[in-house]
Amino acid sequence: MGRLTTHVLDTMAGGPAEGVAIELWTMDSEPSCLVRTLTNADGRTDPLLEGEHFRCGRYELRFMVGQYLRTRHAVDLDTLFLDEVPVRFGIQYPEQNYHVPLLFSAYGYSTYRGS
Repeated sequence: MGRLTTHVLDTMAGGPAEGVAIELWTMDSEPSCLVRTLTNADGRTDPLLEGEHFRCGRYELRFMVGQYLRTRHAVDLDTLFLDEVPVRFGIQYPEQNYHVPLLFSAYGYSTYRGS
């Protein structure tokens, strides 16, 4: 069985983003929150889904970068551009690993499917 992991990188600081709140939602049928967690000093979390919980379906990761930007980079609430970054994706092959990293700054972000 595969697993779902994530990693958050602060491109303004050039390193991992510690303390970013993340929520994982299932988007099948009725959306519901499956996991709430915070990134560690390496910008990572424990696996978000694995074992019997790692299934095909539609999911959304919500990265709460606004609070991090206000705290770490003193971005003013009035000038805050990014707050909550949603990333919707599908898991089609539960035998594979899915790694969904977020690289972000105050004005942009990128993501991709890793393994």
